[in-house]
Amino acid sequence: MAESTVERVPLTATEWRHTALVAGVFSMRTFGLFLLLPVLALYAAELPDATPLLVGLAVGIYGLTQALLQVPLGALSDRIGRRPVVAGGLVVFGLGGVLAALSPSILGIVAGRALQGAGAISGALSASLADHTRDEVRTRAMALLGATMGLSFVGAMVVAPPLAAVIGIRGLFWLSALLAAVAVLAVLIALPGGGPKGASVARGGWRVALADRRLMRLNLGAFILHMVLTATFVTLPVVLRDEVLLPVGQHGPLYLGALVLSLAVVIPMVIASDGRRARPELPMVAFGLLAAGQLWLAAGGATVAAVLVAMTIFFAGFNYLEARLPALLSQRAPLELRGAALGVFGAAQFLGAFFGGALGGWLQGHWGSEGVFTAAACAGAAGALLLRERRQG
Repeated sequence: MAESTVERVPLTATEWRHTALVAGVFSMRTFGLFLLLPVLALYAAELPDATPLLVGLAVGIYGLTQALLQVPLGALSDRIGRRPVVAGGLVVFGLGGVLAALSPSILGIVAGRALQGAGAISGALSASLADHTRDEVRTRAMALLGATMGLSFVGAMVVAPPLAAVIGIRGLFWLSALLAAVAVLAVLIALPGGGPKGASVARGGWRVALADRRLMRLNLGAFILHMVLTATFVTLPVVLRDEVLLPVGQHGPLYLGALVLSLAVVIPMVIASDGRRARPELPMVAFGLLAAGQLWLAAGGATVAAVLVAMTIFFAGFNYLEARLPALLSQRAPLELRGAALGVFGAAQFLGAFFGGALGGWLQGHWGSEGVFTAAACAGAAGALLLRERRQG
């Protein structure tokens, strides 16, 4: 323990400032993107021309457009710099919010969500964080990023129902566009304009990233992680309302409580992943927690206590992996390919979100919530096996 403490390297003031900036921009975008997640599933009947399929598309189609554009925009940021790619993506995201806000039907909301997803800045923004942090502290920087994004996600789940009751669905989209505008200003003022320092940009970087087996294991892990997340939140709000009989306004505090409790597990795992003595088995353990939380949801009973325990276990695994997987990838990717590699990684995340929404809705219709949670547990177990194999690589 004493040896581990000696090896622990602190973040510099510059690393803290850049991490805070990237986390703030990511959080504003995450909050705006997920404001609709707990609202569309529960208020679909109020939207003109709404059908279950269109509601599912409105929830998940952002993942498809994100996945299609993460790789080219990540590679572009290696060539022209992080700032123009990030700022341009935020403008597109804001325009998607405006389009949806002005639309009179759910079809326009689907189009707006697709346009929001086209502002695919995750790869470029994560690469900017990796550019300006050292390997020894990157997991902590990514953990801070993951924690703030997680709080933004839960914050959106908490405030969306009461906000929708006051300002409506269109008002939520206007709010997402406003947040995008604030984020654009922050990027233009404070985000460094260059790409990776000390490296020339390789052509076809995304092909190299796809061909690297170690990177692809991490990409597949990200796909599974976000597929499980989206499938869970397509189903869980309905379970809480209809089976647990928990009023919609109390869903958010439940999620927040589970997230806070999960930190008792996440923080020690993040600390154990820092520095030269990082424990390689922890990602596999985290996927095991993800699977255990899903099994608890499937079999633990329709009570608030059961859901709280299950989601605490789930968030412990999810939040650790959300920080650790991109940190591992940024350490393993060659410097000149970092933007492309993180673009591929981001594409895997959002493609997983798209498939999670579609698959979660299909499973819910055929086998109910137990089928969704059981399938998600199997996916989590597959992720654990996948990263166990990576550990030997």
